[in-house]
Amino acid sequence: MRIYFLLILSLLLFGCQTSQTIEVDLSEKIVTPKHYVVSKTLDSILIDGMDNENVWKQAKYSDDFIDIEGIKIPKQKTNVKLLWDESYLYVFAKLYENHIWGDITKRDAVIYYNNDFEIFINPNNHVFSYGEIEINALGTIWDLYLNRPYRLKGKADNSWNIKDLKSAVNINGTINDPNNIDNYWTVEMAIPLVEISQLKRPLDYDYPLPGDVWRINFSRVNWDHDLESGKYFRKKINRKYLPEYNWVWSQQGTINMHIPENWGYLIFSENNSNYIIPKEEILKQILYALFREVSFGDLKYLKKLGSIAFLLSGLYSLFFYKKTSYKTYINNECIKEKCLMIVFGICKYSGGGLQVTKEPNPRDGLLDVTIVRNFSFFNLLFNIPKLYNGKIVDHNKVTTYKVKDFKIEENTNSIIEADGEIVGTGSLKVHIIPSAIQFLINCI
Repeated sequence: MRIYFLLILSLLLFGCQTSQTIEVDLSEKIVTPKHYVVSKTLDSILIDGMDNENVWKQAKYSDDFIDIEGIKIPKQKTNVKLLWDESYLYVFAKLYENHIWGDITKRDAVIYYNNDFEIFINPNNHVFSYGEIEINALGTIWDLYLNRPYRLKGKADNSWNIKDLKSAVNINGTINDPNNIDNYWTVEMAIPLVEISQLKRPLDYDYPLPGDVWRINFSRVNWDHDLESGKYFRKKINRKYLPEYNWVWSQQGTINMHIPENWGYLIFSENNSNYIIPKEEILKQILYALFREVSFGDLKYLKKLGSIAFLLSGLYSLFFYKKTSYKTYINNECIKEKCLMIVFGICKYSGGGLQVTKEPNPRDGLLDVTIVRNFSFFNLLFNIPKLYNGKIVDHNKVTTYKVKDFKIEENTNSIIEADGEIVGTGSLKVHIIPSAIQFLINCI
């Protein structure tokens, strides 16, 4: 697939006099995530590391895990299967292993220094606010929260412990015994949905509904090992650890699990029904690939190109901004909306050429306020030109006002920006003082 990124957009959106066409081959950089339809169960499940229950026997195993880059074939087979009810998401993993070992026993230690099994889960189907759970063959847990991916300056919160998480490991073999060859080990987990739902923005309910789509991926870290005095250790050559193997359910395309847009789709169902990935999701993956090229790849230089940088920043926002619910008080009326943005000013342009005020007049003593409501991803994408030609104010999800003052309240510390500079976060009150600034113009 050959994708063409046309800088003629700069002509359409910004009034540039020249255009340039850049040809970008994204055929090897677009990832098509796998999907798993998880069935709802009414039966109780005992978390003991085994899948003896009939409902587990009926659940379908995933495809075999593949190399994280999608190139090499793993040395050991791995599969997962899932179930859910109104309280838990159940995960069962089977990891074939000739030598089952582990030595990390402290919770929230770096578990992947042992061979381990990992779950990455995001209930939003966007790339923010996800949880990670790791477990080794001893059953030691590391659960952590990330506010965003590391490549976007996200930070891991190790203090995030999932309340009421249930887990168990079963060994088909003998752990930490090098005198024989083992078969496999299994992991069973019951992950409280109320805990994972706390990652949803906004928080609408405590458990999923049939038809909901989350993003999820599973990883297995495996190390070459050495033996010293009958104990297992990660293998070293010239005092350096050999790199680990990374085997995953849905390939990432690169050695990095923290690219959530490449995770698989988890579809909640009353039964194991068929599911076809919508065309919109396929298009979204193409745009994600383009975003990565512009942000981190061969097109990174485009960020330095004046007005086009605002367009690219807008694309960034399309991918990563979480729309927030606000209470806006205008003319003694409370307007409660989930908004993409609220813009106010007295001039025609803002944000590098955006035209989102309807009839601005810097001398009428009034503020122009524009509320841009909850656009969908594609609705916003296809309306980008209207943001720059001023026609966006006629959209049915955009409302404009003329006021002397107004107030905005919200609870998530949203960013307040003035002329490209961050001036604060949270709620604010705005009042205009007519003719407060006088200008002296030198006409010589």
